[in-house]
Amino acid sequence: MRSVRTEIDSPEMLGFALQQGRLVQGLSQRELAAQLGIGQKWVWEMEGGKPGILTTRLFAMLKATGVRLYADLPLPDDPAKGGSDV
Repeated sequence: MRSVRTEIDSPEMLGFALQQGRLVQGLSQRELAAQLGIGQKWVWEMEGGKPGILTTRLFAMLKATGVRLYADLPLPDDPAKGGSDV
């Protein structure tokens, strides 16, 4: 599967990355929540970049230490090419 790498520098960017991964997998928020054994509201809040104590502290620590967080976002298959690029 093709992917693109991006830096995750905020709760909002983390939420966007998680949302894109979910969509490429063809999952609804409800399906993902059921698969993970959590509530759909939690998935919705994470994808929306809602700040929480964990994400606030995580991104404060990343900034303070100069550590960068990256994610490889899966890209959907290109139907014009007739399937996946492997």
